[in-house]
Amino acid sequence: MTNEPLSFPRRYARTQRFTSGAPRAFTVSPDGSRVAFLRSPSGTERANQLWVLDVPEGHERVAADPVALLGGAAEHLSPEERARRERSREGGAGIVGYATDTAVELASFTLSGRLFTAELRAGTARELPVPGPVIDPRPSPDGTLVAYVSGGALRVVGAEGENDRALAEPERNPGPGTVSYGLAEFIAAEEMGRSRGFWWSPEGDRLLVARVDDTPVQRWWISDPARPEADPQRVAYPRAGSANAEVRLFVFGLDGVRTEVSWDRARYPYLAHVHWSAAGAPLLLVQARDQRSQLFLAVDPDTGVTRMVHADQDPSWLDLFPGVPCWSPGGQLVRIADEGGARVLAFGERPLTGAQLHVRAVLDVSADDVLVAASAGEAASSPETGEVHVYRVNELGLERVSQEPGVHSAVRAGGVTVLVSSVPDRPGAQVQVLREGDRRKVGVPPAGGWGKLATIPSYAEDPGLSPRVTLTQGGARKIPCAVLMPTGYDGDGPLPVLMDPYGGPHGPRVLAAHNAHLTSQWFADQGFAVVVADGRGTPGRSPGWEKAVHEDLTVSLDDQVEALHGLAERFPLDLSRVAIRGWSYGGWLAGMAVLRRPDVFHAGIAGAPVADWRLYDTHYTERYLGDPAANPAAYADSSLVTDEGLSAPADPHRPLMIVHGLADDNVVVAHALRLSSALLAAGRPHEVLPLSGVTHMTPQETVAENLLLLQVDFLKRSLGMD
Repeated sequence: MTNEPLSFPRRYARTQRFTSGAPRAFTVSPDGSRVAFLRSPSGTERANQLWVLDVPEGHERVAADPVALLGGAAEHLSPEERARRERSREGGAGIVGYATDTAVELASFTLSGRLFTAELRAGTARELPVPGPVIDPRPSPDGTLVAYVSGGALRVVGAEGENDRALAEPERNPGPGTVSYGLAEFIAAEEMGRSRGFWWSPEGDRLLVARVDDTPVQRWWISDPARPEADPQRVAYPRAGSANAEVRLFVFGLDGVRTEVSWDRARYPYLAHVHWSAAGAPLLLVQARDQRSQLFLAVDPDTGVTRMVHADQDPSWLDLFPGVPCWSPGGQLVRIADEGGARVLAFGERPLTGAQLHVRAVLDVSADDVLVAASAGEAASSPETGEVHVYRVNELGLERVSQEPGVHSAVRAGGVTVLVSSVPDRPGAQVQVLREGDRRKVGVPPAGGWGKLATIPSYAEDPGLSPRVTLTQGGARKIPCAVLMPTGYDGDGPLPVLMDPYGGPHGPRVLAAHNAHLTSQWFADQGFAVVVADGRGTPGRSPGWEKAVHEDLTVSLDDQVEALHGLAERFPLDLSRVAIRGWSYGGWLAGMAVLRRPDVFHAGIAGAPVADWRLYDTHYTERYLGDPAANPAAYADSSLVTDEGLSAPADPHRPLMIVHGLADDNVVVAHALRLSSALLAAGRPHEVLPLSGVTHMTPQETVAENLLLLQVDFLKRSLGMD
């Protein structure tokens, strides 16, 4: 028996990257008296409990404990629930999500595919006896009913467990596909940010329900060679250029009578967003397949007829944003738009912000203002590298709510704001519950000011590691960068360099937050100068910065090179020993770096790389590279492999480690196998590390730990550091 402390890689894996025990998923009641949230009981416990903060008293209590509700039994997840969690990158357990009625008095959630409700005032929870496995239960606005999905059918049950019935049941399908009601299809959940498939009316008397038929989608097989006795999993995967699932939308009454919502689905097949509130008619955002045009549509729920509220076009593509479109309480359309080279908040047809801000999400809309998350825009006085702040915006101006340099977000209702703040010099995130004094004008001090009502504590473990990070810019393009040096490094001589990017769409890595750089710091402490660069294509700076990768993803590699050389003028970087590691898009980037720029990069680790963009999904890939049949050159130039073998490899050969989970249903392992085969055919030695039973995430504790250790070993061998 040993009392030796656990290594950082083991603690990092055991604590779910130090997120276990941290509060999350906040909901504020409309009267501001309650805040519901999830939190596990310790920094090493994955199972989340549902908590309630009674704001006036500042008292927390557990509203639902999965251990008690399951009688200590282990959780058993259905394949559908596992898929939902994979799409959302959910690594927790217990109560991983919940929904509430309008008053935030009744919450619903699932455990082991069973339906539970919790009365948030009373703090009691119970199971409702319904057919399972249950997915995505949601109370009606008045809390008298709960709608949920089971077996592809949308069902409704009384909040007391009475009168359970199916509103929409999937039709028999003679072909290979399946039909479901109330669930988001693969690309909606994976790429559009839409994880839902049904929405209650404000009155609770009917629902908007998505019908998904995946019959047109081609079938792939995902197997685990380490378990030859197990059947392979058959999945519907819409790869670039192939058919998508057919998505239709219906209004269902509680009596089961349905009315189809009509729009030009042939031209606008993507149902990207649905909003239904008391402020207006149901609101849809639908996109063309090439994502260069989209419509905002208002629905007449009695007839299903839609009318256009607004239309957008863009020569590259149109992005989707959290929280919009929606109606303001006064019935104005709220959206985020790219106008005049800036990403702005639009209220009706009027932009409320300019190039000083880069708006990233709408957090709340009240009668007085709009709460947004935003970073510094191109016209800002300071780049505020890595920072994201919360602002109040209205027609009179804007006001920053968050003050510390860091990454901030918020949830608001009833005059109460839950501000979540991650900063560079403090582990984890601080959660403050604030009450705002009476104020109607932005920038005018409120009567009574901002008052801190409570701080919701985190039980997350202290990492025991403090990133020695410098947030800066590199190269002529002023690429956002984070540079990390070994703990205790005294500047004695240049260091081998490890580039540690994601480097592409949707995934900013240069963040003004402590925990965002823990793994990079651990690698730095192994003897590297670690550089994280967010080049063109990464979000948070300007529309032009993000869209520079249109039809050519390789500019991501150009910016890694530029950032490296620019930083070498100011930091002790040994350019004769440069390695790169990454996962997913970052894995593709690492492979591209070794194959295309061996003059710069001397070793690479490609984790779950997209080797051939023709094998990745429609909504993501076609946004950047177009239709593969119409634009094959863009696909070939941006891929690591083509049908002919390696795509434009350069000499000399550099060491490459390929890591891939065999159960990955997002970037399937065929990418790694094709890359390895092409390398072998070209006579290029390489290493392949297959991860049996691992998906696109690596939540398994020993796998995650040893994966980091093996990477360090490979890097030191490859760069001659032993």
